Amino acid sequence: MQQQTPLEAGLRCPVCRLPLLLELTPGSAPRLGCTSGHGFDAAKQGYFNLLTGKGTNFTEDGAAMVAARASFLDAGHYESLAEALGHLARNALHGNEHPRVLDAGAGTGYYLRQVLEALPGITEPGAVALDISRYAMRRAAKVPNTVALVWDLWRELPVEDESIDLLLNIFSPHNGSEFARVLRPGGTALVVTPLPEHLSEAAGLLGLLGIGADKAAGVVASMGDRFVLKSTEEVRVPLVLDAQAAFELAMMGPAGHHLDPEVLRAKLAEAGSATLVTAAFRIQEFRRND
Repeated sequence: MQQQTPLEAGLRCPVCRLPLLLELTPGSAPRLGCTSGHGFDAAKQGYFNLLTGKGTNFTEDGAAMVAARASFLDAGHYESLAEALGHLARNALHGNEHPRVLDAGAGTGYYLRQVLEALPGITEPGAVALDISRYAMRRAAKVPNTVALVWDLWRELPVEDESIDLLLNIFSPHNGSEFARVLRPGGTALVVTPLPEHLSEAAGLLGLLGIGADKAAGVVASMGDRFVLKSTEEVRVPLVLDAQAAFELAMMGPAGHHLDPEVLRAKLAEAGSATLVTAAFRIQEFRRND
């Protein structure tokens, strides 16, 4: 017998905008469906691909890029950033026992997991992880109390109006109009971008892409007039990386779409010593003001 359950995450059908229900049928994969008959089966790794039949014009992060990111982050290199996000999230959600959290551009779910674990006293928050990469969502689906969805952030998000208490947007596109739609009035968005000097010491060696100097102002503009910038925090982390960690750092980001792995390994071997870099991040805390 099929069982239909409303989701704490507050999802809506990307086809007709009706609420999505979780359909559980013995012997079958879990399924997200609406009362109009649109449905999306879970992949065996636990995520749902809502882009089925639609596709996207953007290129997803591939398996090798996602594996590099998972290894690098799980080693704790960016733990200071995760801790800062957890602190801001605790303050933003103070007194909210059942918050809904959306990670727009979640990647492997590393930061989402860290934020959820930093919320003591909150029982079973409803969390949604969105990312265009199937390979990333395979990992994000393992984050407790999280629904992982393959989706394009530049499209209308498959989330109900004013249903989210906290939105994370970490190194990902800023769809300000959609963020304002899904975030409740007074809700918080935490947006992370690299500072201009991020990893600059080894940008040439690792083939990293440049970072614009006006990125902070660009984020404010892209978020739109329904958000107020409440605070800005900078996090700098000195790193001493061996050849493998440096390789993962280069391959896990946007440059990973273009780098030749064998050429990169040869360059790192020729360099011969530890790679010294400073990771530099900006966290902008926005409040929806209406």
